[in-house]
Amino acid sequence: MGVTGAGSAAKDGHEGMRMPNGRNGTRRQDELSPLDKRIIEHLQADGRRPFTQIAHELGVSEAAVRARTNRLIERGILQVVGVADPGKLGFQQALIGLRCEPGRLVAVAEALAALPEVDYVVVTTGRYDILIEMVSEDSEGLLRFLTERLQAIDGVRDTETFTYLRLVKQTYQFGTR
Repeated sequence: MGVTGAGSAAKDGHEGMRMPNGRNGTRRQDELSPLDKRIIEHLQADGRRPFTQIAHELGVSEAAVRARTNRLIERGILQVVGVADPGKLGFQQALIGLRCEPGRLVAVAEALAALPEVDYVVVTTGRYDILIEMVSEDSEGLLRFLTERLQAIDGVRDTETFTYLRLVKQTYQFGTR
């Protein structure tokens, strides 16, 4: 999002923007500006980096970085969190592939997303309809999840569970391309 000339959105849901070349243009509200992308990349590298430092490196004001970051968070584009390795905290993690009954895919995905043990839900193509990642206190917790929680969801046809032995790589620095 950028600075609008008049400060109001157009009827078609686009905001007028001053383009880098000085011309007015339009950008859909869900599009990211080059500055938004650069801010995201800085925060991907270090989510604790001060806005003043980012602003200095990008040649903009600290207020601009703060406002844009808050807007990205409000829009659900950006989260700034501390990510811990569950295995190093003593937890058991598993990736579970699920196949669903026809017509139940979205309902199953939403039911899975509501479970506190589940930290990742993605609808996929391929062998499984849905992949989830879950975290439990130990293997008994994983067993309870599989036999009591997962089996109770209407529309789950079958599952395959892959327990994590070691987390080798987990990164959030994929840029904005």
